[in-house]
Amino acid sequence: MTAYTPKLLRANLTTGALQEEVIPKKIVVDFVGGRGFGVKYLYQELSPGVIPFSPANKLIFSIGPLAGTGALSFSRWMAITKSPLTDTYFRSVGGGDFGAWLRFAGLDMIIVEGKSTKPVYLYIEDGHYEIKDAGKLWGKDTAKTQEKLREIHGTGIRAACIGPAGEKLVRYASILSDRRAAGRGGVGAVMGSKNLKAIVIKTARKVNLPNPDEFKELIKQQADSFRADPTQQGHRIDGTLTNIEITNIRGMFPTHNFREGRLDGWENISATEYARIKAKDAGCYVCPVRCGKVHTVANGPHAGATNEGPEYETIWAFTASIGSTDIGTTVVADILCDDLGLDTISTGNTIGFAYELFEKGIISLKDTGDLNLTYGNQEAAIELIKRIGNRQGFGDVLAEGTKRAASHIGKGADAYAMQIKGLEMPGYEPRAAKRHGLGYATSTIGASHNMAYCVQEIFGVTRPRPVDRFADEGDTDIVKLLQDRTAMWETGIACIFAEPHVRLFAAMLASVTSIPELGAVEHLFKVGERIYNLERAFNVREGFSRKDDTFPLRITSEPLKNAGPAEGQVLRKPAALLDEYYQFRGWDENGIPTPEKLKELGLNQIIRDIGG
Repeated sequence: MTAYTPKLLRANLTTGALQEEVIPKKIVVDFVGGRGFGVKYLYQELSPGVIPFSPANKLIFSIGPLAGTGALSFSRWMAITKSPLTDTYFRSVGGGDFGAWLRFAGLDMIIVEGKSTKPVYLYIEDGHYEIKDAGKLWGKDTAKTQEKLREIHGTGIRAACIGPAGEKLVRYASILSDRRAAGRGGVGAVMGSKNLKAIVIKTARKVNLPNPDEFKELIKQQADSFRADPTQQGHRIDGTLTNIEITNIRGMFPTHNFREGRLDGWENISATEYARIKAKDAGCYVCPVRCGKVHTVANGPHAGATNEGPEYETIWAFTASIGSTDIGTTVVADILCDDLGLDTISTGNTIGFAYELFEKGIISLKDTGDLNLTYGNQEAAIELIKRIGNRQGFGDVLAEGTKRAASHIGKGADAYAMQIKGLEMPGYEPRAAKRHGLGYATSTIGASHNMAYCVQEIFGVTRPRPVDRFADEGDTDIVKLLQDRTAMWETGIACIFAEPHVRLFAAMLASVTSIPELGAVEHLFKVGERIYNLERAFNVREGFSRKDDTFPLRITSEPLKNAGPAEGQVLRKPAALLDEYYQFRGWDENGIPTPEKLKELGLNQIIRDIGG
């Protein structure tokens, strides 16, 4: 029998102090791990009003109890911080092997504090921790950085690193491990602000479990459930690319900066067309789904370009946003964003914003540095990616994100910034899926599709009941359910594409931790709701409220065009949706969790923090 003793490493880059700490059992019971650990520690350790790029901000890397254990699709990792893009709490999720290697190193969390006076990286090897000089790595892209680190420390390492975009504090810079990104919210920029180039782990692949035979049987049950699930088989074949057809047919593929719901010629970027250039499948640690697809461009000016990707969101970001249906452009854009360390969603959305400003005459060739941002000009978009990642010319303006860029540009540019709380909206049109859109507005990190992915509207799923995606009121309890469930799964940390039955999840957690409470489904649902309310409380403490749970004016005033069954749709009653949602949440009319709700969730200690 091996007792579960979760640990964190606290790395202070100002003082150079490296210290292990045991995570108390009560925190495990109340927050489980992963996203739960991240918000618990960020909330209790970060003072209100901290500037995201200041040394006082913290960057937390977190995994769940199932990482590296052999549980299928549970070795994801998170970066948690106060976002420089949104000024809110933020969590960004990464895949690949890095989460498993954290577990092999005996760590559940790394809390990075302070700021180094020079570029450094954190090196972890079998219980030994060291801050090393990264001067020769600074300026290198993410691929070359990881290649150099393998030359220094051996091919068996795993690293999470930033590229030039993180170093130059692009507000939506990402953190890369191999070609998998913790992409959104500027977590890579926070890492860069601390002069931290990478975290490198070299360790034996070993995890001691308290109940190995029992856990092995649970993994077998999980594998059996995967084989019986047709959805998982679909992801194995095409990854997320089938969404291109679904969203275009249903009028929810945001085109020309969220004016239209369908991209003319979308068939040229369908899953069928990407299958023609697929080289092989790829996947995260012990995941049988292998939804990643490596593509190699077959012809045209980008022939020979190859990368793991793009997936749905990246394809959307570099086609619909710029009026292009060129596959080669999407692969090259994906490569550039990965190498530079850029979030593809915010990058593509921000470039789409610039294209509309150019069309409207709000910016000119003089502003763009002679880049002709005419719809269909994909080469201009490729050049803009480079300029954003290196903060060159007009790219320096766009590197601030659409909200800040619009403020800088003026001339009414804010009307064309498709963002919520500063986070650029992803590739699902909220007027064509209104509960999904409400999830954007009420998300604790801004406009994220994965905080409450409304399969009921996007795919017509009838569990727990059918939802009318065009209805202007009602069914907001679905949004709360999805948000709380996602928070619960992300304690694991489960992949959104490969969630097992919740009872099996609970049994696996109880087996790994030997904590009976974690084996109760009802307890886990309460944990999810607790996490979401604590995230909301973090934002309330920072001054966020109902006024920030809003949509761009276009979404509530302009009928959707070229959208098939969604033609003419507008989000007509956002206030009514919010009122109903807040009631289900147990929040007041301003979106503030009530004292009664906080007491119910065991969060009594924060009532005074948010004015309860």
